[in-house]
Amino acid sequence: MKITFTDRELDVMGVLWDQGSATVAEVRGRLADKLAYTTVLTVLRTLEQKGHVGHVGEGRAHRYHPLVKREAAGRNALRRIVAKVFQGSPELLMTQLVSDKNLTDEELRRLRRLLAERLRENKP
Repeated sequence: MKITFTDRELDVMGVLWDQGSATVAEVRGRLADKLAYTTVLTVLRTLEQKGHVGHVGEGRAHRYHPLVKREAAGRNALRRIVAKVFQGSPELLMTQLVSDKNLTDEELRRLRRLLAERLRENKP
């Protein structure tokens, strides 16, 4: 399944991933932008049509829940970014990340540990 989100859909999915499930009103209350109830409902219905969200009835409301894991969406988004922004090169992406002056020394050490672990896993 191709997983793509608009910025607004990603905001809504972020709430659902963080909360596990939520009603329209709950999603609306957790969004940084003040959106109309009907706007949030429309986004949730669109996500449901795409197969990314499901719902169960809860009284007169619906409780929405993610059908797509955050990790799967992240992998898909990262692949698209690498393909479109970094000419298909994960190395260029990593170079950009490591060159970022906003990374702390601790974040850089964690990246180094992750790379070292991955290299050990790939040894025959």
